[in-house]
Amino acid sequence: MIWYIRFADRLSAFFGKTFGWLIILMTFGMAYEVMVRYLFNRPTPWALDLSFIMYGTLFMMGGAYTLSRGGHVRGDFLYRTWRPQRQALVDLVLYIFFFFPGILALVFTGWKYASRSWSYGEVSVNSPAGIPIYQFKSVIVAAGILLLIQGLAQVFRCIICMRTGAWLEAEEDVEETEQVLLRQAAEAAAQNSTTPAAPR
Repeated sequence: MIWYIRFADRLSAFFGKTFGWLIILMTFGMAYEVMVRYLFNRPTPWALDLSFIMYGTLFMMGGAYTLSRGGHVRGDFLYRTWRPQRQALVDLVLYIFFFFPGILALVFTGWKYASRSWSYGEVSVNSPAGIPIYQFKSVIVAAGILLLIQGLAQVFRCIICMRTGAWLEAEEDVEETEQVLLRQAAEAAAQNSTTPAAPR
């Protein structure tokens, strides 16, 4: 089970980090749109659609990565006070009865929408540019499959936690800037307190 959990975590991290670069493309795209719209009075017909497509793709393809890191929103005002075994049991029940049916519905419905969209080369009706969106509909299926793979890993995490009483955490791969700065400040303060004062 542990090897599968590590495999799923790495797979989710790969796709999450890869599609995370869409933030840079969105930033440049929107900056370009603002520049040509307000400096040259020549707005583009494609910028809004493209930003929607990139944001939606980023949001969906990052879902499994967020799940692997426990980043999805949960109402944990009671959950956090429970023992790990009880948390794992509740999570396991919720995965089986709610998560997997919902994700399977996402995959099958997404497949229907994507195949229909590919069949006639669907384009966006929201802009005169006619941006193709059939490839974006395929992201629904890909995101659903990634969530299924990661969801099974989360079920294995629940089983391990119920046996051992401790959660198997994901490998650390990123850290918030604030946490890095706080750790560096604490290390600097500790080093300063242990360094003897220079003689005067």
